Amino acid sequence: MSLRKKPLVTGEYYHLYNRGNSKQTIFHDKDDYYRFVKILFLSNGQANFKVSLAGKEVFDFDRGKSLVNIGAYCLMPNHFHLLLTQVTDGGISKFMQKLSTGYSMYYNKRYERTGALFEGKFKSEHADNDHYLKYLFSYIHLNPVKLIDANWKEAGVKNRSKATNFLEQYIFSSYQDYIGYNRQQNKIINMEAFPSYFQPPNSIKKDVFGWLSLG
Repeated sequence: MSLRKKPLVTGEYYHLYNRGNSKQTIFHDKDDYYRFVKILFLSNGQANFKVSLAGKEVFDFDRGKSLVNIGAYCLMPNHFHLLLTQVTDGGISKFMQKLSTGYSMYYNKRYERTGALFEGKFKSEHADNDHYLKYLFSYIHLNPVKLIDANWKEAGVKNRSKATNFLEQYIFSSYQDYIGYNRQQNKIINMEAFPSYFQPPNSIKKDVFGWLSLG
């Protein structure tokens, strides 16, 4: 694992994340979450799009050639996580620019504000081995547990069944796409661009929830 000091390399795997400026909330309600998810889909392509398009049914929009392959994502009230690999050189930077600009334009218009929404440029970590890539896959999908058990990492999970059920019902991540839910959002991710342990049927639940025991 390493923080980004070198150019992003095509074919390598990266954990990208960013949060609201001064840790401010960037998703206030379901409309905000849904809009970001749609812009996440639209941004991954060579074609340009209008922010207004993201308010409609967009998952059949012809985006052109993909910029990145997304393996996992999760949205939290003041930040987001992505696990991806770029398809062509410069793909990650172009994708993240489209994503950040598109959502910022929507957010600033809706909440009648100006200025930067995110806390600077996105951060990235290079997943340079299988162990760390597996960990990131689980870490990203486990993030929502903090919404019902803020100190689970330090003190352990108080109610494992409650945490498990909450994660399986959390719709603003890619976890449901890996456990068999049939939904339009599954077009955001590309499991085939990642190692075989990302691809169902396998021990996805066991691998992810195994980390709960390590809190």
